[in-house]
Amino acid sequence: QVQLVESGGGLVQPGGSLRLSCAASGSIFSINAMGWYRQAPGKQRELVAAIPSGGSTNYADSVKGRFTISRDNAKNTVYLQMNSLKPEDTAVYYCNANLRLIATMTRSDYWGQGTQVTVSS
Repeated sequence: QVQLVESGGGLVQPGGSLRLSCAASGSIFSINAMGWYRQAPGKQRELVAAIPSGGSTNYADSVKGRFTISRDNAKNTVYLQMNSLKPEDTAVYYCNANLRLIATMTRSDYWGQGTQVTVSS
């Protein structure tokens, strides 16, 4: 019923930039918060950045000043602009959306399939 499709991952050198995109599609009535999480090998999944439908954004301390989250509500899409990338940013990045379906009108969390970001020289 709902798909979150991510794109934009890849290999980049330290200090470089990448832009991730995540588009939500399906029988969506409304989207509340959208966000990005990441999971490095051997570590737990952690919040990177989140953006509600209204209000201020939220960032992990480790990415403040380097990453910027934004969204296009008309396209049901969330973006993550990542600058000054470091090797410790290497992880699989997952898109998350808290949304309400047309059919049930209940609110649930949905996840993308993940996109690999590797920062290495």
